[in-house]
Amino acid sequence: MNYPVERSDDEWRLELDPQEFSVLRRASTERPWTGALLGENREGIYRCRACQAELFRSDTKFDSHCGWPSFYSPLAGDAVELIEDRSLGAVRTEVRCATCGSHLGHVFDDAPQTPTGDRFCMNSVSLTFEPVPK
Repeated sequence: MNYPVERSDDEWRLELDPQEFSVLRRASTERPWTGALLGENREGIYRCRACQAELFRSDTKFDSHCGWPSFYSPLAGDAVELIEDRSLGAVRTEVRCATCGSHLGHVFDDAPQTPTGDRFCMNSVSLTFEPVPK
């Protein structure tokens, strides 16, 4: 697929550390309860670590008790792309950055306590956080 931001694997390796490359470009998953952004509660914007595209706002983040930062909606309808994932013997929906195609995590429809019912379960290493200035 063509994305507005495209780089070769070698170029991505120059920009990302090994764990970031593994998650963002190879769709691996960070260990639960280890991500730096799991406990982030300030107001702000979550961006793609690879290309800095805006993906989520803090007002859609919620504690899903799953071990990864969770959001009930992306920033805009076209900020992420959803792709069927059958990689682990089950059907899941992968979430990728629509700007660069980087793997962010998965979305599940198991959050009835949210306005959308969705849980966008994201890897902290896939995101950066930009607090809103006070």
